[in-house]
Amino acid sequence: MERPFAITLGVGSSLANHTGSWRVEHPEYLHRMPPCNKACPAGENIQNWLYIAEDGSYEAAWNELIKENPFPAVMGRVCYHPCQTACNRGELDEAVGINSVERFLGDYAIEHGWEIAPPTKESGFKVLVIGAGPAGLSAAYHLRRAGHAVVIKDATHAPGGMMRYGIPKYRLPREILDAEIARIAKMGVQIQLNTRVDDVHDELEAFDAVFLAIGAQLSKRAYIPAGESARILDAISVLHDVENGTPPLLGRKVVVYGGGNTAMDVARTAKRLGAEEAIVVYRRTRDKAPANDLEVTEALEEGILIKWLSTVNHVDGGKLTVEKMQLDESGFPQPTGEFEDLEADSLILALGQEVDFSLLGNSADLDVVNGTMPVDSTMMTTHPGIFAGGDMIPAERTVTTSIGHGKKAARNIDAWLQGKSIEVNLEKTPVTINDLNTWYYTDAPHAVRERLEASRRVSDFSEVVKGLDESTALYEARRCMSCGNCFECDNCFGVCPDNAIKKLGPGLGYEIDLDYCKGCGICVSECPASAIQMFPDN
Repeated sequence: MERPFAITLGVGSSLANHTGSWRVEHPEYLHRMPPCNKACPAGENIQNWLYIAEDGSYEAAWNELIKENPFPAVMGRVCYHPCQTACNRGELDEAVGINSVERFLGDYAIEHGWEIAPPTKESGFKVLVIGAGPAGLSAAYHLRRAGHAVVIKDATHAPGGMMRYGIPKYRLPREILDAEIARIAKMGVQIQLNTRVDDVHDELEAFDAVFLAIGAQLSKRAYIPAGESARILDAISVLHDVENGTPPLLGRKVVVYGGGNTAMDVARTAKRLGAEEAIVVYRRTRDKAPANDLEVTEALEEGILIKWLSTVNHVDGGKLTVEKMQLDESGFPQPTGEFEDLEADSLILALGQEVDFSLLGNSADLDVVNGTMPVDSTMMTTHPGIFAGGDMIPAERTVTTSIGHGKKAARNIDAWLQGKSIEVNLEKTPVTINDLNTWYYTDAPHAVRERLEASRRVSDFSEVVKGLDESTALYEARRCMSCGNCFECDNCFGVCPDNAIKKLGPGLGYEIDLDYCKGCGICVSECPASAIQMFPDN
């Protein structure tokens, strides 16, 4: 169901006459770009599925949502929702809780067993996806919907990639992840686990195209002077072992070196594993930390200590030395020569991740530049038929971004296999708060999601953030201001002095009869959503 939109001249009408030569403009209904849609890395039509959900049509809203993203229940938990940062409603009172409604729809679909039907027609093409993380699973899903046979090969024993091995259970319960992956498999996607690919070129003999989505699962190393008794681990290995049920012995006092989301996750995990004290050491200030602000806040609530403007200088047998930093005139941290000793049974490095490119074999025609693989505008690598996405290409490293990469790659692979080209949509300028008539919207603060008390969080891996119930999710969906698109409020119909606007029925929008319209523009000035604009008659 698309948002209603009509540009109609009326039966037998002509712009050249009817309302006189004094009319130089006429109104038209538009389909404009909402800022939430523009900001979504997964390319969701957010405003549309919110609109559909407003009357309780949850399955229709969910079906609209999964056209772009097969993981609404996952993304409703782990996405850092740039859509909400961009939401115009935030300029009025508070941004629409898009992420919370997405989670509600995803959970509702799992609860009610909604499935995605396999394609009705097979294409005859076979595509290999290497890596069962968010990019790989997203690509497989969209390729399968297009009718292609899809095989995923992954070196681990369970699908999900960093959704499983990098995001702790207290943020993403595994039954939720498993349910949404199972839905993709049930469409006919084959997932081969414990299957490492050693040379991607060998696979091209059996497949028509390959999508590389191996992620970045190698921890970056840093030289830190250490004694023989120092216990130094990397964050990705710690989280991986916890997921596999073999958590390492970290000791009573744990120090984590890094300032990203992984650093916060592994410090919070250490507390849940029994550490009495977990300290994060980061060389810059909080506002420069790559960690999401909510992650930092929740870590602090759980008793994680954070030493900003500090760097690890030396570690040995139960003791760790940090050096304090200070910002220079350009805002860059510089050493001060001041040191502090901390008790530390183990040091966990969370300094970022790198890609394991060993699967490329001896391929000289696949470029790797600065630790990532360049791709063109279609997501194709330097080898025809081999595409790539996710953390292994130059881009922001988030689950949402990877899901968007998978979708984009799948649609370009489909076009390449069929010898077609994809029409590139011109960039649209999103609607701003200044375009809207905000006096039509009453104050309605967003619904707050309940969170587990901090004192209860660190005892186990129970989910921290709770979902919305049905009534609250409906309320939140209805807070959407429908920026730039008609939501059939009837304002234009009511204010037109010439009865030139006709209602076509629920969901069908309006028709402008230019036999009567004199181009006064009142409908434009009174449209709350800025969904009508004036255009010259000639």
